[in-house]
Amino acid sequence: MMKKLVLLALIGSLIAAGSALAAEPVKIGLMAPLTGAWASEGQDMKQIVDLLAETFNAAGGINGRQVQVIAADDGGDPRTAGLAAQRLSTQGVAAVIGTYGSAVTEASQGIFDEAGLIQVANGSTAIRLTEKGLKYFMRTCPRDDEQGLVAYRTLKKGGYKAIGILHDNSSYAKGLADETKSLLEKDGAKIVFFEALTPQQNDYTTILTKMRRANPDIVFFTGYYGEAGLLLRQKTEMKWTVPFLGGDATNNPDLVKIAGVNAAKGFRFVSPPVPQDLDTPEAKAFMESYRKKYKTEPGSVWAVLAGDGLRVVVRAIEATGSTDSTKIAAYLKKELKNFPGLTGPISFDQKGDRVGDLYRVYEVDAKGKFIMQP
Repeated sequence: MMKKLVLLALIGSLIAAGSALAAEPVKIGLMAPLTGAWASEGQDMKQIVDLLAETFNAAGGINGRQVQVIAADDGGDPRTAGLAAQRLSTQGVAAVIGTYGSAVTEASQGIFDEAGLIQVANGSTAIRLTEKGLKYFMRTCPRDDEQGLVAYRTLKKGGYKAIGILHDNSSYAKGLADETKSLLEKDGAKIVFFEALTPQQNDYTTILTKMRRANPDIVFFTGYYGEAGLLLRQKTEMKWTVPFLGGDATNNPDLVKIAGVNAAKGFRFVSPPVPQDLDTPEAKAFMESYRKKYKTEPGSVWAVLAGDGLRVVVRAIEATGSTDSTKIAAYLKKELKNFPGLTGPISFDQKGDRVGDLYRVYEVDAKGKFIMQP
């Protein structure tokens, strides 16, 4: 009798242990610039991913398991990204969403790949990130060669004869600058200025003065929104009226705050659609829930692309019934076709790049709003 009771107790404990194991949450890492110059992007990323996780959990989670988001702050700095990646790699996450800057992603992607972890970047468009043959890396954002082509077409359509190009030497900005310059020169355009500024400075009047002497008809700036806002403000203070075109990293409402509405008016940039212009049923429903929870709009599309990163990872885990990275990667690259993302249909090629054209041209209006151009 005693042996039978012991056996029953043992069976009961094993069942309880199995139930506890089944109920363990699926941990998803989020690497984002929660502090630093790009903190507004990182905070939006976290809010969106947290909201989506709440939505998944309210609907029963992933195959009955709750989603737990574990965030790591990379500070928007490649020097701290490696540490953030190492921390996430030891916390039992099934996959990592993020991050925003290409140089920051480049400092982390090797660490995640060696750890056998899926990484889905959301704002890292540098071409070379998916040319390394990494097994577990992919991104929901497009690549700079696609963006460079749209920038080239925009500049060509404008009929500009003398073009200045300014970058910041980062992986993203230099890559986009080189790509666009190559396309323009093949078409016979005259590049009268091609140099880099130093990011996060307070005064760009020296390089603006140097550019002004080159007398471009337009300047294509491939860096980030903080520097773009300052450049617009300071060129206006110099009474220099040359038009500026920006790359997709200038797509953030903080640009207008930094530049001032008057200086930002007329600035154009190429980018995937801003959140307010996303027209899929999924996006409309999500935007409504975001406004209800946070009483505001997402600042830029990059954070929404982080949300799409979480959504495709959740779909892969549901479909495969596994958190094994090899199975998730195979599903995302081979079986996921036209997934209804917040930012439109999502499929990936074998390199991990998103398939399809997302880029549009925007202009800042007299109220500081980003208006999609026809």
